[in-house]
Amino acid sequence: MKPYLGKRKLLKIYIGNEDTFEGRPLWEVLLQRAKESGIAGATVMKAVAGIGAHSQVHAFNVWVLKQKLPLIVEIIETEEKISGFMESVNGVIEEGLVTLSDVEVISYKHPAFGKK
Repeated sequence: MKPYLGKRKLLKIYIGNEDTFEGRPLWEVLLQRAKESGIAGATVMKAVAGIGAHSQVHAFNVWVLKQKLPLIVEIIETEEKISGFMESVNGVIEEGLVTLSDVEVISYKHPAFGKK
C-alpha cells in the first residue's frame, strides 16, 4: 500500500496575511514548524474576501496597496503528526481559527513512489 492513502486528518488554520510572530509572517512560521514536525506537506491559500471574528469584511481591492486578507493553511496528515505540530505552534497563533476534520486520501501521485 502506498503511503499517504487512507484515513487522515485535515487541519485548517485561518489567519490574516498581516499576522506575524516575532517579526516574521505567521504563515511562514507555521510552514517552518510543519517541516520541523515532519509534516509531509502544507499549503497556504490567500482568499479574496472574508469576514472575521470582528465582523469586518476584508476583501481584495485593486486600488489599495496594503490589504488585510484572509489566509488558510491546510495540512493533511496523521492525527499523531498533527498533534505534534499543534504542540509546536502553541502560543504562536494569537488570533485565528483552527479546525480539524476527518478526510480520506484516495489518490496521491508522486514520481518517488514509482509507476505501476
